[in-house]
Amino acid sequence: MTTSSKTLGDLFDSFEYEAFRLETLDDYSKSGNVDAYHAYLAGEPQPDDYNAGWVEELRSHTEKGKRVYRVHLLSRPLTDYLCFELGWGYRKNMTGGEEFFILDITDKPNPLPGVPDFWCFDSKSVAVMNYDGAGKYLGSQVLEPDRAAEFVRYRDTALAHAEPFTEWWAKYGA
Repeated sequence: MTTSSKTLGDLFDSFEYEAFRLETLDDYSKSGNVDAYHAYLAGEPQPDDYNAGWVEELRSHTEKGKRVYRVHLLSRPLTDYLCFELGWGYRKNMTGGEEFFILDITDKPNPLPGVPDFWCFDSKSVAVMNYDGAGKYLGSQVLEPDRAAEFVRYRDTALAHAEPFTEWWAKYGA
């Protein structure tokens, strides 16, 4: 897989109108917010400053009219981690203007088998997110621009099969 000299951070700093993320894992608990995840499991209340840095970054983009949105491909029953991510993370990030969609494949075929987690920026730049089998983030790989069309198709397929998070959460949320 050929890569670009740009980094994921470069892509976040330079996107002009949209940043899309596809999430495919049931557990990212080894990748960040580990202390918050343990607090959630212990039944502690969400801290007021939870995800504050990310929410501020989201606002810096969405207040300029840029769209930041994601689809999470999942099936029920939800893992403890997904209950945490959706209940604490998504709901908090929405305050910064991020949009969320759920592609629930419970009792349905997966329309994106084998597609990795990725970010797609302005339909022209893609960073594949790499994780180990336990959900630990191993880094990202920015692809050459000629790969973007493939990932735009993945994005469009995900969105065509997904529903808004708030509607899905009202039916199935923890």
